[in-house]
Amino acid sequence: MRRTERDFASLEVSEVFCPTCRRAQPVRQHLLLVLPTGNKYEYRCAVCGTSLGGKDDGDASEYNELLRRSSGVRR
Repeated sequence: MRRTERDFASLEVSEVFCPTCRRAQPVRQHLLLVLPTGNKYEYRCAVCGTSLGGKDDGDASEYNELLRRSSGVRR
């Protein structure tokens, strides 16, 4: 990965244009899935709740923690 790509790898969105509100609005990040390849997030308008995009973070640490916890649980 080039240096400029690494600089933006953990970029967080704070405002995005919402087509429903017809202006830039703050967004809320919602965790959709915890996957072996990383977490999948959805960005929603903080005002009206419209889905405005998504992000995959590539950090599998939460997935590995869930596996570790579930392997210790007896059924």
